Formats: sequence, C-alpha cells, structure tokens
Amino acid sequence: MARNPERRAALADAGLRVLAAQGARGLTHRAVDTEAGVPVGTASNYFRSRDALLGALGERIFERFAPDETVLAGLAAREPSTALLTDYVRYIVERTTRQPELTRALIELRLEATRRPDLARILGATLRQGYRDDVAHQLAAGLPGGAFEVTLLRYAVDGLLLDLLTPSIDAGFDPDDVVVALVSRLSAEPS
Repeated sequence: MARNPERRAALADAGLRVLAAQGARGLTHRAVDTEAGVPVGTASNYFRSRDALLGALGERIFERFAPDETVLAGLAAREPSTALLTDYVRYIVERTTRQPELTRALIELRLEATRRPDLARILGATLRQGYRDDVAHQLAAGLPGGAFEVTLLRYAVDGLLLDLLTPSIDAGFDPDDVVVALVSRLSAEPS
C-alpha cells in the first residue's frame, strides 16, 4: 500500500467530491483518479477495495468537518445561556453549509452504510463519538438541556441541513430563524 499521507488525503477529498456529485454508484477508483487528476490506478494503490475507499472517505469527512478550536474557545468563554447554545448550533449549520459537498457526501455515506455493514460499523462509531463529544461539551459548558436535548437538536439540524442542501420543501422560513426556534424550544427556555 502506498504511504503518502498528503496524496491519500487529496485522493479522499477527490472521492468526497465524486460521492457528493455522483452518489455512491458513481464512486469508482477510476472516477477518483480522474477527479484528482492522477494516473489511472493511483486510487486503487491507496484504497485496495471499494470498502476501503468508502471507509477512508468516512474518516476524511470528519477530519474536514472538525470545528475550528479558536471559534470553540470563543464560545466556551461565554456565560452559559440559550443565546450561547443558539450560537453553537449556528456554527454547526454554518460549518456544514459552507462546504455543501461535504454534507452531501456525508448523507451519501450514511445511506451507503445501510447497505454495507463494515461501513456502517466504521461510520457509526465515528458518528456516535461525535455525539458523545457534543453531549460532554454541552454539559461541561453548563448549557441548557442535557443528552436528550442534544439528541433532539442533532436530529433537527440534520433535517434542516437535508432541506438546505437537497431539493427543499421550501417552507419559506429563514434558516437562522429555524435555528433560534429549535434551540429555544428544545432547551425549554423562551427565546
């Protein structure tokens, strides 16, 4: 197996672009090679099988979605409140819509994981760890709500993202107004 971490990351990024644009059916080693502008066979040198490629994409997507520590530190320095929780959720929505292809690729990966047990295991473990981190962060910051409210917010934000990045129900609501209402209602404090 090839051992160039930068090239591996570039190939995974190309794979995420292919996945976002063409879906799981369009994701092939050759399509990744073409998207990355590398010789045919390069992706298969790094990712020996389709499952290995999908697993690498699952890992890479969460590396790219990692929050900016400076932003988190600024938020963590504030007093706990519903307004602070709202700003945390705003940051999640901003981060995941700034690079819409990543969120679309994540949606595709989650759908593909329903058909591939090994991918489901890898992706599920990563998603669960992110959830546990969110709960721990919210509780440590003294933010309103607990584990159940974090779960509800994640479900709600996932739905909002799905609507923002795919054909929309176009209910006519401003996404920021939706975030404010979700946090206010789920934290059991009026806005």
